[in-house]
Amino acid sequence: MQSLSKAIIEKVSMYSDESAPTLDVLVQEHTVLVKRIAHHLMGRMPASVSVDDLIQSGMIGLIDAIKKFDHGKGASFETYAGIRIRGAMIDELRKGEWAPRSVHRNARRIQQAIKKVENRTGGEAPDHLVADELDISLDEYYAMLKDSMATRLYSMDELVAPDEQIVQSDEVMEAANPFSDMQKSSLKKHLAKAITELPEREQLVLSLYYDEELNLREIGEVLGVSESRVSQIHSQAAHRLRSRLQEWA
Repeated sequence: MQSLSKAIIEKVSMYSDESAPTLDVLVQEHTVLVKRIAHHLMGRMPASVSVDDLIQSGMIGLIDAIKKFDHGKGASFETYAGIRIRGAMIDELRKGEWAPRSVHRNARRIQQAIKKVENRTGGEAPDHLVADELDISLDEYYAMLKDSMATRLYSMDELVAPDEQIVQSDEVMEAANPFSDMQKSSLKKHLAKAITELPEREQLVLSLYYDEELNLREIGEVLGVSESRVSQIHSQAAHRLRSRLQEWA
């Protein structure tokens, strides 16, 4: 947290004396936005992640947004700032590498198990059959879902991205692959189709989370289930999508 505070001070010091009042006003006006995004992201973070750390990294994103915002591009400042704030928080989480290798291993095991069950039954893979395929209890399966979902961040693209891409920035990925725009377009088309083939409840959870930007607790209130159950449904949907999109993700 101390290093993040230092980074914020350094960002502020980059501004001239003339721009400082405008910076202070904009930061104060949009601190609520930073906190809202931080608490939204915390809905699927493990206990080891601090909301204060997310807020501090988000403040860096806000200051960057103030510096780089172009009024001529048409987008509102709030929309642009929200993207920069969320991006700064996610970048900080990527740097932390808080998810152990076993979590990524188990995520791949879940996807493989879902694929095997669906191939065998010709339909959707219910939780108990996936747990049987993994040779673990249903409670153990739900614990694996919860842990693995914490490695999925906060865009639909990252929801189905391979684990090794999660730690890379968009700039690095695009520089390494000049065809990334075409691949992203193709993936999005297949992803949209795959989402329509999910169970109705899983479709609804994804829509409420990514489109309506409700957190897990709020979705639970809409569906009349616990926050933990929403997390399980969300994770199950993610793994189901990834198992069906392996050749595209």
